[in-house]
Amino acid sequence: MSPPAVLVHRDQDLLAKAAAARLVTRIVDVQAARGSASVVLTGGGVGTAVLAELAATGARDAIDWRKLDIWWGDERFLPSGDAGRNETGAREALLDHVDVDPARLHPMPSTDGPDGADPEAAAHRYAAALRAASRPEDHGPVPSFDILMLGVGPDAHVASLFPEMPALYDERPVVAVRGAPKPPPTRISLTLPSIRAAREVWLLAAGESKSTAVRLGLSGAGPVQVPVAGARGRQRTLFLLDRAAAAQLPPGIGRIASP
Repeated sequence: MSPPAVLVHRDQDLLAKAAAARLVTRIVDVQAARGSASVVLTGGGVGTAVLAELAATGARDAIDWRKLDIWWGDERFLPSGDAGRNETGAREALLDHVDVDPARLHPMPSTDGPDGADPEAAAHRYAAALRAASRPEDHGPVPSFDILMLGVGPDAHVASLFPEMPALYDERPVVAVRGAPKPPPTRISLTLPSIRAAREVWLLAAGESKSTAVRLGLSGAGPVQVPVAGARGRQRTLFLLDRAAAAQLPPGIGRIASP
């Protein structure tokens, strides 16, 4: 796994704008090199703000949206179209405004999907979709995602991997999460092995409430206690922060300051 780099922006608005610009550049570069690209989206305030900024910029037209595979890192197990679903937020912020190929859009199952209210079956279905999309060169049951974005919770959770919960011990690609400490209690999530399959992992955090989690995630803590510490990309890991979230960076962590 790659050691993380830290980029600090003045505030959340600038963080969202910079991350959106970085996302355009990275997707365009990958598509130029290989013809297509893949991203894993996250929900939350910053994650959705990045998608809204991407929708608002003319640079989005540089992306060939028909040649982009879009996945999710986790999902609240709710009916399709529910305002609490990460998919719903992503569609409203960006995906309904660009020409995505429906066949390359891969939302996690909902409670009104083919598996009904069975989150284990839904997780198995998503794992099967990931396996079908993987190639021999991926050397595993999930694709080598080009960019995987994650929000960071105040408790240091990423995706729906909460500290000390059984999902952090699970080697399967996708798991059902029951009894999450944050509502709703039932979710579906990629596991750490799937996250680590990504070429690049981007960890997004804004606000003072995230500063302790960021510090722990950069301090060599164990991923069972501090899930963000286990979220690393194969080639690159970026902590994209605002100044408040970066307030407690541990000594020796290099940062790239932004305006």
